[in-house]
Amino acid sequence: MIPAPGKPTLRQRLADLLQGGGVHPAIARNRELFTGLDQNLPLEEYDFAVVDTELSGLNPRRHEIVSIGAVRIRGLEIVPQDSFHRLIRPTGGPASSAVVVHGLTPEELKQAEPLDKVLPQFLDYMGASLMVGHHVSLDAGFINRACKRLYGRGLITPCLDTLRLAQAYQEEQYSGRFDQYAPRISFTLPDLAETYGLPRFPAHDAAMDALQTAYLFLFLAKKLQRGGIHTLRELYRVSWRWRISY
Repeated sequence: MIPAPGKPTLRQRLADLLQGGGVHPAIARNRELFTGLDQNLPLEEYDFAVVDTELSGLNPRRHEIVSIGAVRIRGLEIVPQDSFHRLIRPTGGPASSAVVVHGLTPEELKQAEPLDKVLPQFLDYMGASLMVGHHVSLDAGFINRACKRLYGRGLITPCLDTLRLAQAYQEEQYSGRFDQYAPRISFTLPDLAETYGLPRFPAHDAAMDALQTAYLFLFLAKKLQRGGIHTLRELYRVSWRWRISY
């Protein structure tokens, strides 16, 4: 229904409410972009940003993001030139074994920008893209915690988890709808890439892990399309059947 002349739309009312409440422009834009998102379009019509974060540890109250990597998927194709990668200077210091695992040196992190400078760049990069990640709740959790700390509110960007999609795909294989079922499969990102014969990239690097996840997401999305999963809503239904406890 077309709104009557002069009558504000839902998005306009939401934007006015957020701006009136002193909400950061990045958060207001995020709300405007994803409020009322149409989930019934074919997957090819959505933009996805495949995201990976490197962390100083896994406790969101004590640890920090030290790197963010992302790559765009448009029309269910990777757009390698449309990528994002930043190191982030932690406030608590880089002396963590987790940082060593990522191959980052204290000097590199000391020269990096702080999170309050990098986060607006990342949100601008994300724009209207849906977030994809492997164990995405971890990445989105740290990003949302940072948004709440810096801007007072978190994001409402829809997220898709390639771990859950892989679980769903394997279950479909078992039911005989796709390929022969492969028992005792490992659902780590490197192992899934090897199992499915995907290109391999160095691990523990945010940019490379994002690219690895992008290949996995496309593999799973296209396999599931052959099984009748064509819209975003259908893909969500498949992935949310697997509510894994982390």
